[in-house]
Amino acid sequence: MSVRATPRSPAEPGHLPVMLAEVLTALAPADGDVIIDGTFGGGGYTSAILQAANCTVLGIDRDLDAIVRAEKMAEANPRLVPLLGCFGDLDTLAEQAGYASVDGVVLDIGVSSFQIDQAERGFSFMKDGPLDMRMGGSGPSAADVVNRMSEKGLADVIFRLGEEKNSRRIARVLVQRRAEAPFETTADLAAVVEEAVGGRRGARSHPATQTFQAIRMYVNDELGELARGLRAAERILKPGGRLVVVTFHSLEDRLVKQWMKQKAGAVPSGSRHMPLLSKGPKPAFELQENKAVQPSEKEVETNPRARSAKLRAAIRTNADAALDEASDGMNLPPLAELEKSR
Repeated sequence: MSVRATPRSPAEPGHLPVMLAEVLTALAPADGDVIIDGTFGGGGYTSAILQAANCTVLGIDRDLDAIVRAEKMAEANPRLVPLLGCFGDLDTLAEQAGYASVDGVVLDIGVSSFQIDQAERGFSFMKDGPLDMRMGGSGPSAADVVNRMSEKGLADVIFRLGEEKNSRRIARVLVQRRAEAPFETTADLAAVVEEAVGGRRGARSHPATQTFQAIRMYVNDELGELARGLRAAERILKPGGRLVVVTFHSLEDRLVKQWMKQKAGAVPSGSRHMPLLSKGPKPAFELQENKAVQPSEKEVETNPRARSAKLRAAIRTNADAALDEASDGMNLPPLAELEKSR
C-alpha cells in the first residue's frame, strides 16, 4: 500500500520528528495494522502514522512526561494506546495490552528534545540544572555515576560511549575534584570537564559534549536497551512486519547495522586462505536497503538535529525468533553496582 501524503506532525508545537517521510515510506502503515512506536517522545511519528492509515499505534515510553502527552493525544484518537515502559520490553508490554503480534515497529533512538529542553532533567549543560539525566526517573543518576564510580570505570564509560580521547585525564580530574565537593549540577560538571581538557581551544562544540553524552548513555543503558529492543521486535513482528530504526550516534548505528545484517543472513564470504563459513539459521529479516538512508539537505537546513540521523529498515521473514541474549558489546561496569552501594 502506498502511504498517503502526510503533513507536518501536529503532535507538539515546535517538535520536528526526524526523517518523517522516510520513516513512513519504510514502515508503510496500512488500514488494520498494529504498529509500535517504541520511543513515543513528542508523538511526532505516532501522529503521522495515525494519519497515514486507519491503524492502531502502541505508544511506548519510559518517560512519564511522554506518556502524559500520549494520554492527552489518545483522548482525541482512541487508536493510540499509551504504554509506560522501556522499549526493550516492547513485546511484553504489547502482549500485556492484548497484542500478541504486530505489523510494524519504529524506534527513534536517543534523548528527546523535550528532555534536553527541561533544565530540571539535567540532560544538557546549556541550561544549568541538577545532574540527573534519567529518562525514566528511577535508579542511579548522573550525579551517582560521577561521584561514586571508580576512576577506571569513569574513564571506560567516557572513552567507550563518548569516544572521548581525553577520557583518562577527565576521569582523574573528576575523582580529584569530587573528593573536595560532590558534583550536583550540570554547569559544575561541564566547567570541570572543560578545565580538564584545557579549555575550548577553538573547538566547534563544548569540550564536555562527549562526556555528557557518555554519562547519559550509561545512566540509561541506551545501547543495552537498543539491543534488547531489536530482539523484542524480532519476537513480536509478524512475517512481513517492518522494523524501522533511526539513530543519531555512530555506536547506535553500528549496533543496528551489524544486528540487521546478521539477522538478514550476511556471513563472511571467506578468502583463498580460509574456507567458507557454514550458513547460519534461516534469516529472520530481509534488509530494505543495503545502506542507511540519510536525511535530505533540505531537512538538515530546517532541522539541524537531523544532521547525524541514519535510518535502517528490515522486513520480518517467517523464520523463528532466535533465543540468543541481547548484548551491547561494551562490557562496562553494570549500573546495578552503583545501586547496591547507595
